[in-house]
Amino acid sequence: MAAPAGHLRPGRYLAFFALILVALYALVFFTGSGKPTPKLGIDLQGGTRVTLTARNPDGGDPPRESLEQARSIIERRVNGIGVSGTEVVLDGSNVVITVPGEQGDQAKALGKTAKLGFRKVVTSQPVTPVPQPSTPPASGTPSSAPPASPGVSAPPSSPANGGGGAVGAPQQQPDENADEKTKREIEEARNLRQNPDLLSTDQAKQAAAAEKAFAALNCDPKVSDPLVGNDLTDKPLVACGDKNTMKYLLEPEFLPGTQISDASSAYDTQNSQWVVNLNFKSEGSQIWGDFTSKNIQKQAAFVLDTQVVSAPTIQAAILGGQTQITGRFSQTEAKDLADVLKYGSLPLSFESSDATTVSATLGLASLQAGLIAGGIGLLAVFIYCMFYYRLLGLLTILSLGLSFAIVYGVLVLLGRWIGYTLDLAGVAGLIIAIGITADSFVIYFERLKDEIREGRTFRSAVPRGWSRAQRTILAADAVSFLAAAVLYLLAVGDVKGFAFTLGMSTVLDLVVVYLVTHPLVAMVSRSKSKFLSNPKNLGLGAVQQLGSERKAARPATGRPNVKEA
Repeated sequence: MAAPAGHLRPGRYLAFFALILVALYALVFFTGSGKPTPKLGIDLQGGTRVTLTARNPDGGDPPRESLEQARSIIERRVNGIGVSGTEVVLDGSNVVITVPGEQGDQAKALGKTAKLGFRKVVTSQPVTPVPQPSTPPASGTPSSAPPASPGVSAPPSSPANGGGGAVGAPQQQPDENADEKTKREIEEARNLRQNPDLLSTDQAKQAAAAEKAFAALNCDPKVSDPLVGNDLTDKPLVACGDKNTMKYLLEPEFLPGTQISDASSAYDTQNSQWVVNLNFKSEGSQIWGDFTSKNIQKQAAFVLDTQVVSAPTIQAAILGGQTQITGRFSQTEAKDLADVLKYGSLPLSFESSDATTVSATLGLASLQAGLIAGGIGLLAVFIYCMFYYRLLGLLTILSLGLSFAIVYGVLVLLGRWIGYTLDLAGVAGLIIAIGITADSFVIYFERLKDEIREGRTFRSAVPRGWSRAQRTILAADAVSFLAAAVLYLLAVGDVKGFAFTLGMSTVLDLVVVYLVTHPLVAMVSRSKSKFLSNPKNLGLGAVQQLGSERKAARPATGRPNVKEA
């Protein structure tokens, strides 16, 4: 049985909603450093979409499990370098990275970061030879780096070693007058790096082929082709490094990058320089300790996707697994190296097959189109409500306005707190949510009409109509929310944005209907104003007349009036 009309206290409901709105916008305007606007996706503000294609050494299709693992690692890597609002999804054997805003260059670099491993440096030399005070080491023998080369050591606080690493010298700059390689020379260099002798099981053939490939390699920065070599861990490798100013001849990998547990950059106040702190897992610590013990004052190359990202000199045996890489790093260089070491190990190698940039102008046009579509839909709802419900239609418009206000505030906070970005699909979800919210009002108002047709007054019809309408509203919104939740869990890409905004708007619709629409209708029903109490002004004139006629036509209840004889 419905509660009596006087039971509801509309003022308390409206005050509670006002409190929610004030608290929400206090968080919007007085917390966070960003603008009080939602974060926009790539299709609204512009940005970059990078497609990375997986490649297997045997040429076969990469396993799905490996792709999922790679996607997860790339996503953590993106988060680790501070690129916000990024989406990483699988599309077949491709990993698609979507970066909104001006951070696309960092995403493009992810295509170069794939398989990480540690190799011993056999020999190294500048790409463009320069006069040297001493003769380079004979081929096939370990090269001792000069005192000014980057180095690795245990951190000063570590009991394994109390000394610091060596200080890095400025990198040798490439000769700007070097001639660009021809396509034939590029192909010849690639063939030398991947010839059968280099990949042979005969160690003598391997060494001879590696020497020949090392002599032929010229990491000319003007050549667009990166000369990607083999990435087989049990074979020697010739590789470029130090921004293509150095080339290296490397032994087979002795330690995989998966053995790294953590890497971070820090400023060493004692020596006034940026350093990279590196920690290994238990097995990796033992392998690293054995290697550093046997190779003091020799170089170890950190190789990422056949490119040398760092080749420091071993300063001392590092037995505890805690390693410090020193050199003349800038803050950015130290952080980049730490990120490579921490997030670089992937179960597959990738190459960047496509990079698409969406201009901010196109994004702005898409946003304007979405706003126009939403405005047209909202205007259509307003016209319908005013024509059909009149003053009740005004209450609908007010409720929709308040619903938009609370949705907007939530979107702003979600962008700040969890990095949620609003895209075109999300805008479509918000536009559809206008219809869902308006549908709740229609259910309520039509239920009121049904009660008035039964002969009740507007005042008495409100509590009874709401008692019955709210069950239908709850059922309808529950179905909409369930559909949005299932779609969000099963879908990928832009469809997730659509499902998220649709589900969020559905929940907030209930808040507005319960705390705003119903209390406002109850207040109008109790008003003593002749204007507000006039059924015609509420769009209820016809149904109230029909209700009065039905009530008059009903037979009187109680004892019949019998005339005595």
